[in-house]
Amino acid sequence: MKKFNFSKVALVLGAAAILSSFVSCHKAEKKSQANDKEILVVSFGTSYNSSRDLTIGGIENAIAENFPEYKVARAFTADTIINILKERENLIIDNVDEALVRAANDGVKTLIVQPTHLMSGFEYTDLQKTLSKYESKFDKVVLSTPLLTSDEDFSLVADEIAAKTKAYDNGETAICFMGHGTEAASNAVYAKMQTVLSSKGFSNYYVGTVEAKPDVEDLLNAINAKGSYKKVVLLPFMVVAGDHANNDMAGDEEDSWKSIFKAAGYEVECVLEGLGQDEKIQQIYVKHTEAAIAE
Repeated sequence: MKKFNFSKVALVLGAAAILSSFVSCHKAEKKSQANDKEILVVSFGTSYNSSRDLTIGGIENAIAENFPEYKVARAFTADTIINILKERENLIIDNVDEALVRAANDGVKTLIVQPTHLMSGFEYTDLQKTLSKYESKFDKVVLSTPLLTSDEDFSLVADEIAAKTKAYDNGETAICFMGHGTEAASNAVYAKMQTVLSSKGFSNYYVGTVEAKPDVEDLLNAINAKGSYKKVVLLPFMVVAGDHANNDMAGDEEDSWKSIFKAAGYEVECVLEGLGQDEKIQQIYVKHTEAAIAE
């Protein structure tokens, strides 16, 4: 009978154990490295659940799909929205300070912060100030850029909103986008978007704001002056279709955009879709995140 060579068996088993240990350690190391990197997506927020899932959620999902080696987390800047969601449905969302403390405590070393803001206004400046307080807690912190930053961004957004609304562009319909508006110098993005749309030949498109200039009266005057319109289509020029879109734009109050254009004799249609739910818009944020990671 052939005898077992126990020394050889022991050697093989030992090698297998070492290999298994190496693989386990390698997997643990990869997992640890993955936990070291995070993309924090910062939004103003909205209490409109369906719009939040389609817009903010859509942007977050697009970023997660394109950068699987990063954990993707969420923070809102609007404490009012955070409190409403907590009280109404026990949905807990971090503000920026809470998200940064949590990331540091979780051992994140590389932090990319991607805002879903439309422009670099007051909120973007506030975000920069908040981040500066936590920079020492991370090895690397990079703040990415808002949606409308470069000339290419304006061109891409103009092309996409025109493509999405092409069916309305029949010469008898004014296609109006409602932006938020701000007292910051960045309010100029609305006038620039109007210029870009016009330069591309989208002559039936108008961009206004609810809290700055140009306002609804400016748009109404321009539309009346054209003299060929029978209908007005209203859409939010905002990442989410939240309170402003549902009330200031599409509400039934006499000072809503819908009511003002109806009172002026136009047929009015409201489209409650935020920019953030558009896949091509989401990809612009992805490109901004990619550029931030490249830094």
